[in-house]
Amino acid sequence: MTGMTLISIGEWLAAALQLVAAAFLLVGAIGLVRLPDFYMRLHGPTKASTLGVGSILLASMIVSAIHDRAGFAELLITLFVFLTAPVSANMMAQAALHLRLPSKAMPPTDAVPERRKA
Repeated sequence: MTGMTLISIGEWLAAALQLVAAAFLLVGAIGLVRLPDFYMRLHGPTKASTLGVGSILLASMIVSAIHDRAGFAELLITLFVFLTAPVSANMMAQAALHLRLPSKAMPPTDAVPERRKA
């Protein structure tokens, strides 16, 4: 066989998606380790890791389709991850604000009414 079959194209696509996922997960892990405070650390894993897990699950759905198996479980996991990750990040940020955790980032000057120039 000299031409690429549909199975081999799907396998190459799944492999590419796994590489993309690995890159996103690496960026999320580096953000978790390197960023200085809770609010910044919360941003890295929730954004990058959600895209990484989504790419892994999409690759798994492609491989499932190649092997004539419905990827319904992967679809449900993807839906669950994309619905719960932003909600849990928001709840953690609200809890941190409630506990008045300090941040190293300065707020914008127009965010605090006392600092606004008249």
